[in-house]
Amino acid sequence: MAEEPFVRRQGEGSHEDVEAADGLGKEVLVDESDGAPSLALRRFTLDPGGSVPEHTNAIEHEQYVLQGNYVVGIDDTEYTVSAGDTVHIPAETVHWYRNESDEQVAFLCAVPTGDDTIHLVE
Repeated sequence: MAEEPFVRRQGEGSHEDVEAADGLGKEVLVDESDGAPSLALRRFTLDPGGSVPEHTNAIEHEQYVLQGNYVVGIDDTEYTVSAGDTVHIPAETVHWYRNESDEQVAFLCAVPTGDDTIHLVE
């Protein structure tokens, strides 16, 4: 598909709950199905008390926190991140998330397009 410009309005992306996590929602804002050859942009929400188990991805992640604050674990280090913070997670790095707050959090996640193999850490 050739690249064509477009505007996607808030809430128009495809939505799904991420089954491997507790309270994690994903909205695909743009990806290769839209003709974007290099980059996919997704918006995630994590409910209060929600968590994402330890896992790795085959591709890198760049994240920007939109609202709230939560804990992200990267390898053996925990970081509390808040709105306006940026997170870089290299490919094949163990990471996880935990929302200890009373409010839903949201972050953007940009990744290279193409296959992404996710492995849960036992």
